Order: sequence, then C-alpha cells, then structure tokens
Amino acid sequence: MGIENIISLLGGLALFLYGMHMMSINLEGIAGNKLKGILEKLTSNRFLGVAVGAGITALIQSSSATTVMVVSFVNSGLMTLQQTVWIIMGANIGTTITGQLIALDVGLIAPLIAFVGVVLVMFSKSKKFGFIGGIIAGLGILFIGMGIMSDSMLPLRDSAAFINLMTTFKNPFIGILAGAAFTAVIQSSSASVGILQALALSGVIGLDSAVYVLFGQNIGTCITAVLASIGANRNAKRTTIIHLLFNIIGTVIFVVISMSTKFVPLMQSFTPDNAAAQIANVHTVFNIATTLLLLPFGNYLAKLAVLILPDKKSDTIEAEDRWLNEIMNSNYVLGTSILAIHNIGHEVMEMYNLVLGNINDSFNLLNKYDQGIFEKIKENEDKIDSLNYHTAKKISKVLSIEQSYKEVKVLNDYFRALTNLERIGDHAMNFAEYAQTVSANEWDLTKEAIKEIAVMKDNCLDGLDLFKEDLHKDAILIKASSIEQEIDDNTTKFRANQIERMNTQKCHIESAILYSELLSDYERVGDHILNLAELHSSLKEFREELRQGV
Repeated sequence: MGIENIISLLGGLALFLYGMHMMSINLEGIAGNKLKGILEKLTSNRFLGVAVGAGITALIQSSSATTVMVVSFVNSGLMTLQQTVWIIMGANIGTTITGQLIALDVGLIAPLIAFVGVVLVMFSKSKKFGFIGGIIAGLGILFIGMGIMSDSMLPLRDSAAFINLMTTFKNPFIGILAGAAFTAVIQSSSASVGILQALALSGVIGLDSAVYVLFGQNIGTCITAVLASIGANRNAKRTTIIHLLFNIIGTVIFVVISMSTKFVPLMQSFTPDNAAAQIANVHTVFNIATTLLLLPFGNYLAKLAVLILPDKKSDTIEAEDRWLNEIMNSNYVLGTSILAIHNIGHEVMEMYNLVLGNINDSFNLLNKYDQGIFEKIKENEDKIDSLNYHTAKKISKVLSIEQSYKEVKVLNDYFRALTNLERIGDHAMNFAEYAQTVSANEWDLTKEAIKEIAVMKDNCLDGLDLFKEDLHKDAILIKASSIEQEIDDNTTKFRANQIERMNTQKCHIESAILYSELLSDYERVGDHILNLAELHSSLKEFREELRQGV
C-alpha cells in the first residue's frame, strides 16, 4: 500500500465512523427521552426485556450505549440484576442491524442517499424531518466511507506479508484476541464489524478467518460497559460481568461449532458473492442463537455474576438505595418514577407538618417558656434537617434518570420546597433560642412586644395554613402575597415601636437587640412562605394528576 492508499483508508474510515455517529444521534433524537422511560417500566418478562433491548439498540445503533444505560439503572437501584440479563441479550441482537445495513450493495447510489439526507437537513423546517434527514445522510456517508475503505485496501490482496497476517487469524485464539483488542480500542462493535466487512469486500480476509475476529469483537464491545461501571456499586459491576459472560459463552460455543462442523461453508453458501453479507449473517446468527440458548438460563447468569463478584462484608446499602429498590420491586403500574415522586411528596408534607408545629411552639415559648417544649422543638428541628438531607438525596437519585419535562420540573419544585421549609425550620429554632435567652436572663418583654409577637405568630401560621386549604393556585398566590406584604409592613412598624420603647427606656438594650433579630427572622419567614406559594400550584397540579392516575 502506498501513501495514497493509506490516506484514502483513513478518509474512508473517518466517513464511515462519522456516518454511523450521524445515524446514532439522529435516531436517538427521534426517540427523544422515551428510551430510558421504556427501560425503566420493564417488567420481569424475559421476552419483553429481550425485545426492548433489541429495539432500543437498533434505534441508537450501539449495544454499548444500551448496556451503559442499563448499568446506570442498576447503579441507581431502578433495575434489578435479573432484568438486565434480558436487556443485554436483546442489545446483542439489536447491534447486528448495522452489519446488515452495511452488507446491502448500495455503493453506486450511496452519494444519492447522502444527498437526499442533506437536502432534508438543510431545507426541512420540521425538527422531525431534520432528524430523518440526518439518519439518511448518515447512512449515505457510511456507505461512501465503506466504499473508499474497500477500494483503498485492494492492493493488500497482492501483499504476501498482509495475507500471511490474515492467515494467522485462522488460529481461533489469535483471531479472537485481535478482534477483542481492536473493538476495545474503538469501543464500538458495529464500527469494528463494519471495518472487518470492508476487509472482506477487498478480498484480503476470508470468512474462515473473519469468524474468529468477529467472535472476539463481540467480547471487545464489553469494554465500554466495564469503564462505565468503574466507581459504581457491585450490582452495576455484575451487569458488565453478565455482558461478558454472554459473549464469552457464545464465543466458546461458536468456536467449537466452527471448528467441528461445516458452519463457515454453510454461511458462505447463502450469499456466495457478498463477503460483507456473510460476516453480517454470522454476526446475526451468533447473537440470536446465543440468546436462544441462554434465555432459559438468564437467572443463572445473574447468580453466576454474584458468585464471581460476591458482596463485601463491609458493603452497606444507603437508605436511599433501599428505598429505590423497594419501589422497583413493587411492580407499580405507573412506573417507578411516578411512585418515587409520589413518596417524595409525602416526605415534603411530613417536613411541612414538623415546620408548622415548630413555628407554633416557638412563638408560644416567647410568651411562656417551657424547657420541655424547647427540647421538643430541638428534636423536631433535627428531624427536619434529616428529612431535608435524605429527601434531597432521593430527589438527586431520581433526577439521575432522564425524566419527562413535567417530572423534572416537579422534582426541582420539591427540591426548592425542601430548601424553603428547612429555612423556615431554622427560623423557628431561632425563635425558640431567643425565648431561651430571654428566660435565662430573666428579661421581661413589654406588653406591647408580647402583642406584636402574637401578631407575628398569626401571620406566620396564616401563611403556612394556606397550603392546607383547597384553594385555586391564583387565590393562594394572592393570599400569600398579601400576608408577605403584611409581614413586611409589620416588620417596619414593629421596629419603629421598638426604637420608641428604647427611647422611653421601657426595655433593656440587650432585649432590644434580640427583638431586632427576631423581627429579621419573622420577615424572612414571610419571604419563604411566598416562595412556597409560587411552588405550590405546580405541585398541587401534579399531585392531582397522580391521584387521578392511581
């Protein structure tokens, strides 16, 4: 091969890989965010799992991407190890579609296919047609790159050194090792199979050698999932073991078949004049046959993965992971995301009730101090902080899975509601600590200050009680805005009153400073109540939809 052939080979490879990339991203663009939603709502039905795994992989043109997606589900607790077996089997079937497309003898019309796709991309105003154009253009570019690679490698047929190298691939071990290594480097079995097809079309490798390289390519594609599982939990790592086991077992079976039967001549006889189709057919038969053979033993594959990678004695499962596992195992009809959001809503309401109780008790302490009530408020504040921490982690885990726009908005609103409730809880704790300070120093609050504190209490409770009422979202916002404005006005008025009391020496300077801090907390509670009112409408709407769905 001269330098021109090498440059041509690299150019063809670039077009081939770019065409495949175009097809992948545009196919995924059409499917949108439904891919992960389909996976998430899977039942334990093995046939449905295989079908979904094959369908999604055919769409996104990458078994590695599907497996990585599954690893993320297992890592977040939204999918069991047993369910991944069927998805992985289906993914291996779905990835054969690319090879079959490449085997189509459309080299002459490849530029026309690319042209049609580019026209759709450039001139279509519809986003959907733009994606379709991208798929067609990607397919055309892929075929053009394939043709350039094949033509550039034609001189290799006359190279004794290269022919000798290809002959060594008849040794199963060397062929499998070469295929696995090359696929691991480029992290795409579809691309490596396509390159193998280009070699075959150039006549530099026969099917008797290519089959072993092909078997190795199936093993090499597992590297992407292995990399994705680094840092993940043990079940996620077991998912990659299942992927490896599937391809290794299949390879062992088909190496034995290829060496002891006339499997290779049989596959050649179906398409004697199309070397690319021969490789595509072997790839398809390998994955379908391995799936059919292992389908009855899928659960045993999962158990074998656990035996290979057992639990560590020190392994502990976070409460949030257990929570998601319980939801996953509930087989809830609306899907685990909906149930997770529903449960998060209950925890936010639990936090709200604790905050409401603390606001009421802390203002009562300012009127009459009781150490028992103070301890109760402090205990509830610890519960509020704990709920805030753990519920926020649950929201984070659910958000790690791609949701619909509405679900993402609801989760973000719940997160903001948590933040506002936690801050109100902090202000309630401040009120209680002010009361403790007043009691410890035996300061007497003036009658005017006590009346003002009673007004503050009513304002805060009125604002928080809004969320118990069955009001229209606009009515809640109007009432909350009115209460927040009243709190602002009262803050200004009460500060002026306090300054007047200081001037007439009706209160101590220390208690006056404390009262000023109390007013600052009171004003901020009003701000948080208004924030909650703005969030309440969307959360109420979602809960209503959920109630109707259940």
